[in-house]
Amino acid sequence: MKTKTTSIIAILALCYWVQVNAQTGKIYVSDAGNFNFPPWQILRFDENGENGEVFISDHLAWPQDIFFLESSNTVLISNLNTNRISKFNAATGVYTGEFATNISGPTRMKLGPDSLLYVLQAYGNGKVRRYNLNGALIGDFTAVGVGTSIGLDWDAEGNLYVSSYEDKIVRKFSPTGADLGLFINSNLAGPTNIWFADNGDLLVVDFIGGSVKRFSSAGAYLGVFIAGLPEGEGVEFLPGGNILLGCGGYSSVRMYNESGDFLSDLVPSGTLDLLKPNAVVWRNMGVSSTTSVETGVAFLVPSIGSVFQMASVSEDRPGDLLTEIYNSSGGLAARIDFSESCCWDAQNQPNGVYLALFRMSDGSRIATQKIIVQK
Repeated sequence: MKTKTTSIIAILALCYWVQVNAQTGKIYVSDAGNFNFPPWQILRFDENGENGEVFISDHLAWPQDIFFLESSNTVLISNLNTNRISKFNAATGVYTGEFATNISGPTRMKLGPDSLLYVLQAYGNGKVRRYNLNGALIGDFTAVGVGTSIGLDWDAEGNLYVSSYEDKIVRKFSPTGADLGLFINSNLAGPTNIWFADNGDLLVVDFIGGSVKRFSSAGAYLGVFIAGLPEGEGVEFLPGGNILLGCGGYSSVRMYNESGDFLSDLVPSGTLDLLKPNAVVWRNMGVSSTTSVETGVAFLVPSIGSVFQMASVSEDRPGDLLTEIYNSSGGLAARIDFSESCCWDAQNQPNGVYLALFRMSDGSRIATQKIIVQK
């Protein structure tokens, strides 16, 4: 086996490299169908959008979001019309019961900085609820409600932001759930998903406005980031950096690069009778089982903490060593180019176990390390 350079050995200490196939994953798409009326379905595709199949078609009632609990081989689907989050076998899609009930129109589900599951309520008091990963209700998190809430994310300081589709606003909450007022109250026609860019800007999918709009970290409108996205809902980020967005107006899942340039319809219009995609999830399925991967290496130190850095740094360190860090649910937590950065600051990540995939930029060789975020 040919090594890249001797400096790789220095960086990875005693780790050796093995040849592996490219990392694999699956794309899952929630289809809202005719919204309040069926058909509803959850679709599954290869990471390139091929070999599509209907993954789930029962126990759905206007599905809203998809969340994997890898430790129990379970996938959760929030159902707006039944006020429930239902459980399914993550491999087969078979219904296995209810995760949580009596939720007033559950929409988005997202793991929070405290390792609890945050769930938006479109109706009722509109407050953000928290559950542990066994389905036990912890309680309402936010001091006030946000009606028809569809999007949520956290900034670098741990403040929570929630979008309201009908009120056309984004509301801000402190790390303890205290109401900090309106963050955005103009330039939106029907916001759905929101997320923070690395530079602190907030990106907002505008369902009615047919675009993704950018706002500064202070809430100032900066313009359109992606245009030509009618009925946009559902966003995901692929390991290579491309962005997937559900597009109800075209009944497709569209792929964009990190600059917002359109690349292709990863899931073409009407595939498997897709009508209204409203959630898109990429699930890490690991690497090919036909090859082995070196585990237990120690190229990031410490193994437990909140800030991790390279175990060894040299001036001749090659520039094509990349690390992708995944949380326990298979979601991408960070992507780091160690030619530009020597550490990963996990202060804003939930406590828990993470897997770091360390590889060449061409994906040809790979090693893994388990690290624990503990603040």
